[in-house]
Amino acid sequence: MKKKRGQVTIFIILSIVLIGSLILFFLVREGIVPQFWGGGEINPDLFLQTCLEEKIESTIDILSSQGGYIENSLSKEFDGKNISYLCYNSLNYYTCINQEPLLIQHLKNEIKKEISEEVKNCFNELSLNLEKEAYTVDAKYHDFAIDLESKKVIVKINGEMTLTKNSETLKHDDFIIVVKSSFYDLAIIAQEIISQESEFCNFNYLGYMLLHPEISIELNNLGDQTSIYHLQHRKTDEDFWFALRTCALPGGI
Repeated sequence: MKKKRGQVTIFIILSIVLIGSLILFFLVREGIVPQFWGGGEINPDLFLQTCLEEKIESTIDILSSQGGYIENSLSKEFDGKNISYLCYNSLNYYTCINQEPLLIQHLKNEIKKEISEEVKNCFNELSLNLEKEAYTVDAKYHDFAIDLESKKVIVKINGEMTLTKNSETLKHDDFIIVVKSSFYDLAIIAQEIISQESEFCNFNYLGYMLLHPEISIELNNLGDQTSIYHLQHRKTDEDFWFALRTCALPGGI
């Protein structure tokens, strides 16, 4: 009797394992459970996403806290940060001069410069990992581009890989990594503020917040006629800091 119960128990366990394996197989097949490779479709984009995402996010954090620059001599120390002047005039009474008329392109360039080595390293690491999976890899890395769009940062890697295993050949190119971020949206607001400050020496940030309640704007006026803007997206908690000096009066007000 005990032997029969033992056999039944083993049968139940084996059935559960079999059913679980089948469920996992179909989930992976349908793309619900992500995978890099092995036992199914290879997913190099997911590998590169995992490899690069932290570096991209940390770069955005630095740029957001320092007025869109990794390093900049024209900056103001405030709240433990070196915040770049995006609009500046050392002369009194005059409106400030926009330091980055093409701000979005500048931000793309800063991100690209900062993550360039990491992109190459991750691409090479992808090749090495595929070789460990017994693939013959022919990989060519050329370059990459940064796109900034609403709610996301996009990295497009210009490269191709030809993978051969068991007489089967697979080709991959145009790798794309997407990181969710409000970086672009906040930079667009910064552009609007700079445009009005450079023309009118003022920006009605209280009125802007009434029309856009998802955005918080703080204005800090310092004694040397520097103004520090702090923009924050209320839903994501992401922020963007920048400084300006415009229409300053001699000796302060």
